[in-house]
Amino acid sequence: MNPFEFATATRIRFGPGSVTRLAEEISEIPGPGLLVTGRDPSRAESVRQALRRAGRTWSEWRNHGEPTVAAVLGDSEEARLSGARWVVACGGGAAIDAGKAVSALATNDGDPFDFLEVVGRGLPLRARPLPFIAVPTTAGTGAEATRNAVLGSPVHRVKVSLRSPWMLPAAAIVDPSLSLSLPAAVTASTGLDALTQLLEPFVGSRSNPLTDSLCREGLSRIARSLGRVFDDPEDTEARSEMALAALFSGMALANSGLGAVHGIAGPLGGMSDIPHGTLCAALLAPVWMANCEALIRDGDPDNRLFRYREAARLLTGNPGADISDGERWLTETIIRLGIPKLRELGVHKDSFEELVSKAEASSSMKGNPVRLGRSGIRDLLDSAW
Repeated sequence: MNPFEFATATRIRFGPGSVTRLAEEISEIPGPGLLVTGRDPSRAESVRQALRRAGRTWSEWRNHGEPTVAAVLGDSEEARLSGARWVVACGGGAAIDAGKAVSALATNDGDPFDFLEVVGRGLPLRARPLPFIAVPTTAGTGAEATRNAVLGSPVHRVKVSLRSPWMLPAAAIVDPSLSLSLPAAVTASTGLDALTQLLEPFVGSRSNPLTDSLCREGLSRIARSLGRVFDDPEDTEARSEMALAALFSGMALANSGLGAVHGIAGPLGGMSDIPHGTLCAALLAPVWMANCEALIRDGDPDNRLFRYREAARLLTGNPGADISDGERWLTETIIRLGIPKLRELGVHKDSFEELVSKAEASSSMKGNPVRLGRSGIRDLLDSAW
C-alpha cells in the first residue's frame, strides 16, 4: 500500500435545510463579506435570508458563466477595496470556483499568472485566502470539497487551475433542497460529471483506500439515483443521493486526482463554450474503452482492469458484470440522458491536433491508469466525435 494523505473542507454540513446554519460559519468573523452567485442569482435567496437573520452585510457579484482569470482578478480587487472579510459562493461549480479564486486573489495581489498551473509559474500562494464557504446548488463538480479553482484563460484557449491547500473551503454546506427543480439537462450533465469524478480516482494511478471507499459509495448512489432525478426533478431522496455522491466525488478527486476524461475536457472547454459536465459525459464511454484496451494490450501491472470490473458491477448492480457491461451501461445512460456527440456540440475535427497537444500537457492526465499517447487520444476523440 502506497503512502497517502487526505484533506477536505474544514467542516461539512449536509442535509435538507442545512443552509439555514450558514451564518454560524462566519459568526466569529467581523465585518462585511462578498456573496458570489451563479447565472440565476435567485437560487441564492436562502443564503441571503440566513445572512439577513444574522444581521450581516455583504456585496454581491454575479458569475455569468465559466470564470476567467480577468473576471476573478477584477472582482478580487473590488473585494479588497470594499474590505470584505469573508466570501460565500452559492451556485454551480463555476460560481464556487469563482468564489474560491476571488477569496485567494483578494489576499494575494499582483499577477495571477504567478500562481496558475500550465500557463503560469505555478508558485504557491503567499498568504491565506479570505475564509470561504461553498454552498452548491447542483450535484456535479464537488468543488465544495476541492483545493483548486478552474479558470479560463481565453488568450491561451485553455482552462487551468489555481491551486493551494489553503483553498479548501472553511465550510461546505450541502443542502440537497437547493438543487430541486434544476433543468433536466443540467441535472444530467452535472450528474455525469460527478460520476466521472468518482470513476477516474477509483481506476486511476493515484487511488488510495480512503478515496476508494468514497468512490464505491458514490458510484452506487449515482447508479441508482441519476435516472430517477432526471425523470422526476422533485424526487428529494434521489436529490440527496446525488448531492452526497457529488460531495464524495470532490473529496476523491482532490486527494487521488483524475484522468483522461478531464485531461481532454479541460482543454476542450477552454477552446469552446461547451459546459464542462457535457464534455465529460460525451467523453466518458470512449475513454473507458480506450483505457481498457490499452491496459489489455500493454499489460496491467497494477491490476487496474480489476477496478474497471468492480466499477462495472457497482454501476450495473450485477455482481457478474464485466468491462463491456460497464461500457454498455455508460453508453445507454448517456443516450438516455440526451448527451450529444462531440460533433453535435460543434467540435470540429480540425481542432483535434491542438486539443491532443493540450491534453497531453494537462495535469489530469498524470492520474490516468495508462499512458494513451497522441495516437490513443486521437483515436478516442474520433470515437467520441
